[in-house]
Amino acid sequence: MKEILDDIERWQAQGKRVALARVVAVEGSGPRLPGAAMAVSESGEVAGSVSGGCVEGAVVSEALAVLEGTGTPKLCTFGYSDDEAFAVGLTCGGVISVLVEPVEW
Repeated sequence: MKEILDDIERWQAQGKRVALARVVAVEGSGPRLPGAAMAVSESGEVAGSVSGGCVEGAVVSEALAVLEGTGTPKLCTFGYSDDEAFAVGLTCGGVISVLVEPVEW
């Protein structure tokens, strides 16, 4: 989380709204542990990572939707069975839960 604070502060200083996505739970194998964070500005800039690649795009889309909507936090769950993960080229399998919410500091 500390590694994305400068980006959040810079975007907010530029007048941009920002959403924060944090891994809050992992079931089975997952690429990042709970606490991993990603910030997304309303213009689509990204800092940090919640999955190392396999669901990053979907998390960015959810973050932008939170910013464009009512600003209500959203819990998103992403995952595949090991067999499905292998079929689509994912190596981790497992399920991650990500909380997406607007940054209001």
